[in-house]
Amino acid sequence: MPLEIDATVAARLRRSGERYTGNRRALVEILAREGQPMSIPEILAAERALAQSSAYRNLSVLERAGVVRRVVASDEFTRFELTEDLTDHHHHLICSVCGQVEDFTLPSGIERTMRRAVSAVSDETGYNAVSHRIDLIGRCPRCA
Repeated sequence: MPLEIDATVAARLRRSGERYTGNRRALVEILAREGQPMSIPEILAAERALAQSSAYRNLSVLERAGVVRRVVASDEFTRFELTEDLTDHHHHLICSVCGQVEDFTLPSGIERTMRRAVSAVSDETGYNAVSHRIDLIGRCPRCA
């Protein structure tokens, strides 16, 4: 895991009044290594030493500290990933059948068009939008 991610996570947890425990570090390492949204069962399969109750509790702490965000899929499992400021800007492909979530990036020209569109909506509405995300929902190749 890159040292800058580790240092940023530690600082965010300190600001939240929390410690960077071994279990929290393990969760961050798993999410950084896998580089995609993961469900609790997927996280637990990646690190057998983590207890399910501890994973839920620590992911909630990491989410409140601005380290992790939830990605809501169409199945019974919420998925978790590192926040974009710790990784890269991306969007999601979500399968409406199996719930699989996959990251994708838009070509830079389309991303610039999206930023202009978000800015125009902000100007029209007075809403201070700070980011955008696109979730494409459909069927993955396996479920199609």
